[in-house]
Amino acid sequence: MHYRGFTTFEEQDMYILLISIVVGLFLAMLFLNFYFRWKVLKLYHYLTRNQIEFEASHVFSLEKLREEVLPRYPDSREEIETFVKYVRFSVKMASILIVLTIAFGSILMYYSHHAN
Repeated sequence: MHYRGFTTFEEQDMYILLISIVVGLFLAMLFLNFYFRWKVLKLYHYLTRNQIEFEASHVFSLEKLREEVLPRYPDSREEIETFVKYVRFSVKMASILIVLTIAFGSILMYYSHHAN
């Protein structure tokens, strides 16, 4: 019996493994998205309640953040730095997982195309 046109069990096992990896990466990305969204939103509410404002450019430029934002809000330095750290980390993780998902998806498409 052949599964999806595969001629050996090794090919079938490899296909199932790759499908499992892609599904696992998707679930990991979904979990990280919700986890960091929850953590970022908690800090965001703190920042908005205390009327702490800064631009997106401050999140991605620590030098600008230290020069322009932190001196204005010295009492909330820890919360601002934690918020920025979480946002930067979530962007990095999402980017890495998207690249990995695309890579494994491409492998699956290649494998599936050549198995038929």
